[in-house]
Amino acid sequence: MEYWNQIYDHFDPIAFTIGPLKVHWYGIMYVLALLTALYAAKLYVKKDRYPIDDKTLDSFFIYVEIGVILGARLGYILFYDPHTGYYLTHPWQIFNPFHGGTFTGISGMSYHGAVIGFVIATLIFVKRTKTSFWMWMDLVALSVPVGYVFGRIGNFLNQELVGRATDVPWGIYVNGTLRHPSQLYEAFLEGVLVAIILFLYRKRQRFEGELIALYAILYGMARFIAEFWREPDIQLGYICCGWVTMGQLLSLAMTAVGVAGYVVLAKRAKAVSSKPL
Repeated sequence: MEYWNQIYDHFDPIAFTIGPLKVHWYGIMYVLALLTALYAAKLYVKKDRYPIDDKTLDSFFIYVEIGVILGARLGYILFYDPHTGYYLTHPWQIFNPFHGGTFTGISGMSYHGAVIGFVIATLIFVKRTKTSFWMWMDLVALSVPVGYVFGRIGNFLNQELVGRATDVPWGIYVNGTLRHPSQLYEAFLEGVLVAIILFLYRKRQRFEGELIALYAILYGMARFIAEFWREPDIQLGYICCGWVTMGQLLSLAMTAVGVAGYVVLAKRAKAVSSKPL
């Protein structure tokens, strides 16, 4: 266990360099997350016979990737960054990967902000292509959790979003403090577990939008639980009650939206099916 406990002392978050550009393992994991989600979507399209061709699917992923990046960055600034006022007066710094003349990449992304950006990008896409919004959302519910696993592994390799202090034997030392490898907990709870549940349930799907509603509920619950092992954002700490984090508040909101969406979509589907032909 000792090597595992001290793994950050033996691991370089930078995979390789090309001139002044440093390629981090996190970036590689992010690309793998995207490609894995796209590959999973293509498999589901073929296996479950979605009325989508490869060209349209590729275009959709370009749209949502732009939406996810914009939403994730802006969401972090709005939800988590105490210096929001600075970015409001210096908007050109929001996506500036250089600090002090050195390329450092863009740090600070919010999953919940990414969700908002994704939804907006999907709405724009379906309006232009005249396709079903809920069909796309269900497909994403099946494919995204698979890619999400790599995203959390990327957080682990980048030594960010660390866990709370602990004494468990599988803990990881971070700056001299033994901590939960909470990124890996999240990879399992929010990625693997959610992906398996939706994969097994999909054949029982009763109406369009059901899978994405279930995804919102499952992810929200998984993230809420995982937050108990994740160190609160240092600039925010606990939001209320001495134990509730911003991530938990946003996850509860996401779960509530998922439950409300499920009820509304189920009622709509029932009303449509009961109409006389």
